[in-house]
Amino acid sequence: MNADGSGQRQVGSRYAAGPSWSPDGKWVAFASLSCTGGPGVYRIAATGAGAKPEVLFPRDCRGEELPEEEAPAGDAEASLSERLRYDDAVAWSPDGTRIAFRGGDCESTYDACLSIGTVGDGAEKTVAAYGGGGLQNSGFAVVPSWRADSAKLSWTAYQEGETAAENEPVHLVEYDVASGRKRTVGTALDRELSYVDANRAVVTGQNAGGSWVTVLCLTTGKRTPFRSGSQPSVQPVTR
Repeated sequence: MNADGSGQRQVGSRYAAGPSWSPDGKWVAFASLSCTGGPGVYRIAATGAGAKPEVLFPRDCRGEELPEEEAPAGDAEASLSERLRYDDAVAWSPDGTRIAFRGGDCESTYDACLSIGTVGDGAEKTVAAYGGGGLQNSGFAVVPSWRADSAKLSWTAYQEGETAAENEPVHLVEYDVASGRKRTVGTALDRELSYVDANRAVVTGQNAGGSWVTVLCLTTGKRTPFRSGSQPSVQPVTR
């Protein structure tokens, strides 16, 4: 639909979640059940009638019949961490070459994981994992978001460790794609980061007893509550 809400048009008929535009505006990527029974990523042409979804990940599902599925039942009374655990937001990198998504081939090894997939050849890289594969923890990494230069990726995470000292409530992780280094940004219960530029982001944080969209300085940690709400998204500004 248009930015003012007009011109709404249904793109596909299949259950879908967490859509993300390709940088050229020609495609919409989304999460849906894959041929393996776990979460998968599809793309569908954003223009034209009768477009059919194409499998992107897992790569081995390319060319397979699309599985049937029903929309999952939500639980409005669940805790914040449980509501986030199965969030299927996907994020197409600004350079157009990669998509970050929950799940992937890593689910054959771990209980929960986050992957970066290469659109061209379908290769996957695991960037966060919980449980299994020798990891004695549980948790999740969801709601990925790319910086405009595709050099950094952030996500919302949660961890239960072997001991209470290893527990980490809902928090934000920033990942350097080139080096693989990770760091925690923001404070506990921050989630759903969207980059403004290299030094600033907007996040969903806690303020005045509720969820607030908050401007976060990524270098100093300064926080500026903006307004009540959640799941912020930044419109790029050309200067």
